[in-house]
This record gives sequence, C-alpha cells and structure tokens, in this order.
Amino acid sequence: MKQPELLETIDQRAVLVGVNLNNQRDFDYSMEELGNLAEACGVEVVGQLTQNMERVNKSHYIGTGKVEELSGLYRGLEANLIIFNDELSPSQLRNLEADLECKVIDRTILILDIFEKRAKTREAQLQVEVAQLQYMLPRLVGLRESLGRQSGGVGLKNRGAGETKLELDRRRIEEKITALNKELESLVFQRQTQRKKRKKNELPVVSLVGYTNAGKSTIMNAMIERFGAAGNAEEKSVLEKDMLFATLETSVRNIQLEDNKSFLLTDTVGFVSKLPHHLVKAFRSTLEEVAEADLLIHVVDYANEKYEQLIEITENTLKDIGVTDIPTVFAYNKCDLAGRDIPEVQENAIYMAAKPRIGVDELVDLIKSYVFKDYVRCEMLIPYDQGQVVSYLNEHADIQATEYENEGTRLTLECRQMDYERFHEYVIG
Repeated sequence: MKQPELLETIDQRAVLVGVNLNNQRDFDYSMEELGNLAEACGVEVVGQLTQNMERVNKSHYIGTGKVEELSGLYRGLEANLIIFNDELSPSQLRNLEADLECKVIDRTILILDIFEKRAKTREAQLQVEVAQLQYMLPRLVGLRESLGRQSGGVGLKNRGAGETKLELDRRRIEEKITALNKELESLVFQRQTQRKKRKKNELPVVSLVGYTNAGKSTIMNAMIERFGAAGNAEEKSVLEKDMLFATLETSVRNIQLEDNKSFLLTDTVGFVSKLPHHLVKAFRSTLEEVAEADLLIHVVDYANEKYEQLIEITENTLKDIGVTDIPTVFAYNKCDLAGRDIPEVQENAIYMAAKPRIGVDELVDLIKSYVFKDYVRCEMLIPYDQGQVVSYLNEHADIQATEYENEGTRLTLECRQMDYERFHEYVIG
C-alpha cells in the first residue's frame, strides 16, 4: 500500500474553515496557525470562512447554511481544497465532500503531512506512518470517495484502493500498524537502554521544549559552538531552519563546560495547538526524553506578539503527555527582533537572542544554578600512591588549587556529591 505523501508540484489553493466554539480566546490565533501549517505544505491560502457556534454540527461540522456559503466561496475563489481547523469525524468528512463536491481535509492530516516530510530517522518515519494509518483506518470510505474526485497534493492518498474491498483494506492497515509498532518497540527499547546508560553516568539532563520554530535548535547549536560537545562541534550541530517542525528527532548532546562540569542537552519536537492525539501517542517515546529531564528550558519566540498564547500551548501539551513538576527556565528568544535590551536575567527567565549568540553564557549560568546544586566545595589530601584518584578528580571535578605536601596531593576542588561521598576518606576540610 502506497503511503501518504506530499506533492508540492500541484498548485493548491485552499479555503480555511474554522468554528469558534463559545468564543475561544485563542481562536483567531489557531486560524492564523492553520494558515502557517498550510503554507508549510506548499498550499496557497486564498480564503477563510468562520462560524461562531455553541456546539459543532454532528453531520457537517458547520451549519448547513454555512455549507452553501462555503460552496459559493470555494467556487468563486477557484480553490481546489478546503481545510478545516479541527479533526473531522469520518461521517463529517464524507458528508462535506459529497455536498461540496471537492477535496476536504482537516488540521490533523495537514500536520501529519508536514511531519512525514520532515521525518529523517527511521524512528520518526515509523512514528508518523503509524499515526497516519491510525487516522486513515476509520475514514476509508470518505478517503476513497475523495480520491476518486481528485488525486495529488496534500492529504492522505491510498492508491489503487478502488479495486479492493474496504474490509481487505482495513485488515491490511491493521496488519501494517502491528508490524510498524513492533519495529518501533525495538527502537524505543534501544533508546531506553541509552537513557539508562546516561543515567548511570549521573549527568544531569536539560531538555529544550517550546512551540515549533521558537529557536530550540539554534540555542542547542549556540551551546555546542560555545562549549563544544564530545566530538567535532560541526558534526554535532543539529538542523536549524526557519520553518515549522524543522526538528522531529530528539537530539542529545553532552555539553562540556570549562570547569569540568557537564550536562546532557536534548532538543525535542516543537509543539502547536491541537497537536493530533494520534501523533502525540506515536511520539510518546520521543517525548519521554522530556519527562525524565532534570530541568526544562522553555524556549519562547519573544518576537511573536502572541508569545503568551504560545507559552500556554506548550504548557498544555506538556501536561497532556504527563510532564509536570520539572523545574523550568524560560528562555525568551529572538529579543533582538523585538527591540529589547539583552541579555537580561530575571530569577527563572532570560531574555536573549540565540542566532547572534547574545545571552548564551547567561543561559548556561542559569542552567548551572539549577542542575549543579549538589556540588560540594572541599579540600582533599590524597596519598601519592592513589594517583588514579587525582587523575579521576582532574577529569571530573573543578580543581581550583593543587599543592604537593609530604603526605600527598592537596586539592581544593568543587565536585559532585556522589564523588564527595566516594572519596570522603580523603576530605580534610
């Protein structure tokens, strides 16, 4: 079965449709966001239709009068696609396509298409494919009719489906989901093993989270460039692009500071409002990296005038995936574009600009104040026949002074609590 794909060669002109239920505060922004998602798929937005309602219409999502209005608007603007701002039920999809006689898709499939295009690693590709198939399963009838009407462009396509019976399609899809989930489980197991190994090393984990395109990858690259990571900094840099969902893969880098302290920095998939539940479920293993972090850096696009709503979207998504009670630092990024004086640090927040590298050192200082709280400052006197202990501490602790005395090497240092306890017999002050 041919998997869904995005064909940008087809000139697509879309009308966006949204229902504002009970005067939602973020409705205007979610429609703007839908337009951005459409553009990310190479779709030109030519018009918009909205309706205020107390509850959605079960059969058509919008009122029947609005269906007629939409039909006129669609034809008048010479559009070839209608995109709804919410996930449509299978029956709504069928009814709308039958009455409008055109291709109708929803916000979910738009996001799934973008994710498919951006997925680079095998794990991300599998996660997207599982989410697409789960979306497709209850909608086979509507999708079949849609494909007969118009092929190509954004939206799921199930080639050659006309000849096969629905039940056969359904069984094939279920079998495919099972096979993909099996492969995914083995990749997830590998990652859990890697996480356990990292935990053994006792390195604190700092996770970058935030709305898509807020600058998480730029901050990660700025830190790699400034402090280095194990290996070549250029090789270790992550994809950094001004587009929605540039990063789908979780990247983990060891940031090594000058005082022999180090922490793991993870960069995760960005969030948008109404992130499809199929996708959240499929990407749950990726998002587990966030759940096990010692500190979250919530990256905010300060240049976006709706940045407070973007913060809310991220916080709600974190709650949805069960991430709560992790200390959080707010990195208000792109402040140079908002004309704010930077860098500025306030308790658990920093105003910065990662692209021109302003505020990176200050952000790291803020991170250090959270994740290195358990460091102990002390003096140790280590006998000369215990040279391996001195070597270990030179590598894993911040040595501030070294003196050679009759009894051994005296070190003034700052070290992790676990190392302090491990070498407690040598502590003299």
